[in-house]
Amino acid sequence: MPQNTKPECASGNWSRRLYSSARCFIHELIGDEISTHSRYFDATIQVFSLPHDDGDIFRSIQCPKKSLAADLQELPAAEPESRRLFFLNGNFNHHFDVEGLLRNFKKAMHRGDRLTVVVYNSYLRGMYSLANSLGIRKGELPTTYFTQASLENIAKLAGFEITRTRQVGFLPFRLFGLGDFLNRFFQALPIIRWFGLAEVVLLRPVMASKTKPSLSILVPARNERGNIEGAILRLPDLGGAKRELIFVEGHSNDGTWEEILRVQKKHGDLIRIVALQQEGKGKADAVRTGLAQASCDLVTILDADLTMPPELLTRFYEAYELGLADFVNGSRLLYPMEGEAMRFLNWLGNIFFAKALSFVLQCPIGDSLCGTKLMARRDYERFCAWRKDFGDFDPFGDFELLFPMALLGLGTIDIPVRYRARTYGSTNIRRFRDGWILLKMTTLGLFRIRVRA
Repeated sequence: MPQNTKPECASGNWSRRLYSSARCFIHELIGDEISTHSRYFDATIQVFSLPHDDGDIFRSIQCPKKSLAADLQELPAAEPESRRLFFLNGNFNHHFDVEGLLRNFKKAMHRGDRLTVVVYNSYLRGMYSLANSLGIRKGELPTTYFTQASLENIAKLAGFEITRTRQVGFLPFRLFGLGDFLNRFFQALPIIRWFGLAEVVLLRPVMASKTKPSLSILVPARNERGNIEGAILRLPDLGGAKRELIFVEGHSNDGTWEEILRVQKKHGDLIRIVALQQEGKGKADAVRTGLAQASCDLVTILDADLTMPPELLTRFYEAYELGLADFVNGSRLLYPMEGEAMRFLNWLGNIFFAKALSFVLQCPIGDSLCGTKLMARRDYERFCAWRKDFGDFDPFGDFELLFPMALLGLGTIDIPVRYRARTYGSTNIRRFRDGWILLKMTTLGLFRIRVRA
């Protein structure tokens, strides 16, 4: 052994090995959390890697394409329809002008891009100093720590919206295989969930549309013959934006299909009308059938019973166009409803599921079951990819839109509407049977998305 080399004490080696093992495990947890949304992006790009970043987290992230960029000038060119995920690991904790950093990022981003950031917990700052003083950690100490309120404030100042936050790393060891489950379980617990070692934050750039997007309007229709022509004549102009109307008829016995063909021929000069017949059953199948044929930039759903007035589609469209959200959701629970538009038990059920899903998805949802929702067609395609991985469990189609919306950080806003009474036909809802199915879906979301057991 060379004379100028001193053997390290056994306790020092043991402590460093313990720290290294815990660090690797935490990095795996962080990479696993980011992968829940990164795998549905076209590319993940880590920018401004810190000197002490060993790349473990980035290597563990799952995405079709990954790359590194030393600065924003090195970013590859991207099409506006692409969905890129930019990744920063700990940069906020080592920066003295995070607002300026975010402002520069926004200049390099398209509307569909997202920024995912690993932010280390301010409550645990003493752990880093202790680890450095004991010699079991190397690297520059973090200098800047954020509360949730300060992080939201800086994001807003820089033109971003925080759309999803997840705390990671409560237990730094596997504990005979229980570590993964316990860490995910603690993520869902009030108060405790704020004491994870790190937080994965997903940010959306708030941007208005640069051009006027076109809109595909899907109308699922079963036994709605008396409402078909009204659905066409009451559609708003949308400031001259290109529109198309897609009817999907679902095994009606009142002549709905014949009425769709009649109005298609009669009003085809007003708007492009697509007429489809559903092979499967249920609203979710009808929605999938229709949106698979959509050709416009944006897609929305309009229930054929017209209880959500078609004239209000202008407000959904404008909310998206202005950049207020990338997922616009109708809410029927604010204003008093017209007549017998919704039975009392149905109303209570709608309130319950809105509250339950807001908790499960950590995303404010005013009305989870309003049929009218608007999003980009490109994002809907990513929803379909998510559904293949998650499972085809939703017979109604609302939850399979809301779940990936929250997971991918689209950002949502509610459009309050006064729910109107039907003027033709009767509801297809079976409150108790359908309510039980929705409860099972909510519980599934709790364990597959919130806890991820």
